Amino acid sequence: MSDDAVKAKTGKTWKQWFAILDKAGAKKLSHPEIVKHLNDEHGVGPWWRQMVTVTYEQSRGLRKQHQGPDGFQISVSRTVAVPIANLYKAFETEKSRNRWLKEDGLAVRTAMANKSIRGAWNEVKTSLEISFIPKGDDKSQVVVTHSKLPTAKASATMKAFWGKALDRLRASLKK
Repeated sequence: MSDDAVKAKTGKTWKQWFAILDKAGAKKLSHPEIVKHLNDEHGVGPWWRQMVTVTYEQSRGLRKQHQGPDGFQISVSRTVAVPIANLYKAFETEKSRNRWLKEDGLAVRTAMANKSIRGAWNEVKTSLEISFIPKGDDKSQVVVTHSKLPTAKASATMKAFWGKALDRLRASLKK
């Protein structure tokens, strides 16, 4: 997020926010305490409170990239030149996933046809949310969000894994 964007929405640059939070002792505060400070003392709106807090935490080494309160989270997406129903069908069953997903660790919890699949990955230790977005009659996007990953290394590994898997998916649907 650029300095211009944050200033346009909050009235302050990143440097100004970091100085304000440093002066408030935010290095020693928890995430919810920083968010509360931004709300109570500066009237920052909900989305921007989170953005300023996370960016501050990352800049001060209090939080790593992709780190959230319950582990790490990554997202990978691909746009595919097929109707949404075809893209969803490629995920729908274990048999259809086996055509492009080398490891079948997905345990589906809920599914809404042509919209989303939610589940666990590999023994219910991490979570997956797969979203399907129409981009026209013959083009669709899939977004895989993998959360509750235990480490930054695991998040990097899974980001690469899902990138390659979605590339294989796209190639399999072109045939």
